[in-house]
Amino acid sequence: MGSVLQTAPNGTTLFPAELTNELFNLVRGKSSLAKLAPGSQIPFRGETAWTFTLDKEIDVVAENGAKSNGGATMGQVTITPVKVEYGLRVSDEFDYASNEIQLGYLRAFAEGFAAKLARGIDIMAMHGVNPRTGSSSALIGNNHFDYVVSQLVEYSSTDPDSNISSAVALIEGNEHEVTGVVMAPAFRSALAAMTKGSTSYEALYPELKWGANPDSLNGIAIDTNSTVSFGSNSDRAIVGNFRDFFKWGFARELPIEIIRYGNPDNDADAGDLKGHNQIYIRGEAYVGWGILIPDAFAIVRNDVSA
Repeated sequence: MGSVLQTAPNGTTLFPAELTNELFNLVRGKSSLAKLAPGSQIPFRGETAWTFTLDKEIDVVAENGAKSNGGATMGQVTITPVKVEYGLRVSDEFDYASNEIQLGYLRAFAEGFAAKLARGIDIMAMHGVNPRTGSSSALIGNNHFDYVVSQLVEYSSTDPDSNISSAVALIEGNEHEVTGVVMAPAFRSALAAMTKGSTSYEALYPELKWGANPDSLNGIAIDTNSTVSFGSNSDRAIVGNFRDFFKWGFARELPIEIIRYGNPDNDADAGDLKGHNQIYIRGEAYVGWGILIPDAFAIVRNDVSA
């Protein structure tokens, strides 16, 4: 029986080409950061993103007059991909199935993998932790919002609207614009509960009622996601210029491994694959990100001393 899997020049087995684009699109739809910031392909070895700021205004110069120094500040952020994986056991019928059925197996796996990958991108880039364990990751290091963003606003459950205004003021004070807000469900619920006055029952943001998740609010792109407050994290919202100053991307090739023997997930209860007529499908991805200008962001936090 043939296989729908493809092989790279170096011999690595890859996801079928027709599923790769689907997976990227699914990730963009499920990750708040990917929704608010455009993604791009990145090389396995990583890449350097440059920031270039002109420090002064333009100068009016008389004919034959002396010109003064404008000045510029240049910086760089290295975007180094980290490898992530997800795997699961399925029946060994996969090995004997037609290409069409194999593709169905892999499409279902790719959809689930994309959802976990999307959630993982947010958790890693927001908090610097391994999504599966919830512990800080040495591979991620300090490359996450909780570490690099120093502009903090104390969360108020009774007036979250003013929290956003305060965050915007901090960012605009650094001469950056705000292009997006990603908020925890609790923050969205607090906004939805606000009314137009102390004696009014009319909702200030009726479009947020009943758990709704609109694409924008007050002309700003928004998204609600539990990844903001993942685990015991005290973050409630992240505000900033995601469009210009958060960069992320995938290495284009996605390795996949079909394992037929042993206990690759170290599951003592599940036991040996061959002994249970199973195979193990393991997908990998290389994803990288960088926060180019930290002061273009602010975090609304339940406890700013945390």
